[in-house]
Amino acid sequence: MESITGLQYIRKFNLLLADDSGQGLDFSGLKVVFSIKKTDHQTPNTADIRIYNLNQMTVEKAKKEFTRVVVQAGYESNFGVIFDGTVKQYRTGKENSTDTYLDISAGDGDVAYNYAVVNGTLHAGATQLEQIQLATLTMQQQGGIRPGFISNDIAGAPLARGKVMYGPARDYVRQSARSSGATWSIQDGKLQVLKTGELLPVQAVYLNSKTGLVGTPEQTNDGIKARCLLNPMLKIGSKIKINEASIQTAKLPDTTKDAAPNKMPSIAADGAYRILSIDFTGDTFGNDWYCDFICIDVDEAAPVKKQVKDAED
Repeated sequence: MESITGLQYIRKFNLLLADDSGQGLDFSGLKVVFSIKKTDHQTPNTADIRIYNLNQMTVEKAKKEFTRVVVQAGYESNFGVIFDGTVKQYRTGKENSTDTYLDISAGDGDVAYNYAVVNGTLHAGATQLEQIQLATLTMQQQGGIRPGFISNDIAGAPLARGKVMYGPARDYVRQSARSSGATWSIQDGKLQVLKTGELLPVQAVYLNSKTGLVGTPEQTNDGIKARCLLNPMLKIGSKIKINEASIQTAKLPDTTKDAAPNKMPSIAADGAYRILSIDFTGDTFGNDWYCDFICIDVDEAAPVKKQVKDAED
């Protein structure tokens, strides 16, 4: 099913800082500047948030009590979560003689990724999917991560004998995903595993100049780069449709006679792409309110540079 995002007016924003029980404060009415970076890499997504002109009592309360940050943004007609993660650091400062700020650095699934340790066994005949499920359960118990979309098409030979699992949970997810030709990441507190080329089963977003597309998308070595008005419906691994005619074709660099040709990610004839990365930027009292994203043809493998990055993670 495809979604044609309508005309977007009247910004909407919500910022919640909360403790481990979910109790917290809403900072929606203040000046807030944010930069949120999401990818389908295995390392956690990040958020950098600046809240202006809080009173000192609120700053101290945040530092002492609040460990979770949830950001919702968009428009009255299209509003949703764009980040759900844990606070890594608070910093305070002044921009000038009158404006103070509280900076928040946060990671999505940071605790589970760095500290969750599996200690269990799998029976003979267990599958790679079962290994992922056990590691996910560990991340949930020790780091608050919940199961998201995990492909049922996780292949790999069943275990010939029982297996003791002890070590970082992320390593077991990585091993099983890699051996099954899948990618994994943590998105808004949920572990997501997609087979190569598989799409997240959510509504596709159709973008043009009337539905939020800003400027001209461009073909690059990393994929198709584009900007749109801030849209929480954009998800890592989801489908997006952009008119082929609106994309600027890249100029291939000159190569020597014997050099291997540079292969650019293709421009999809049907306009259907899979999202690899999204940068959300916003200023509640300013002009910024955008998504900058990179996508590739739904039938195409990720660029080699990205595959190398995944192998190193």
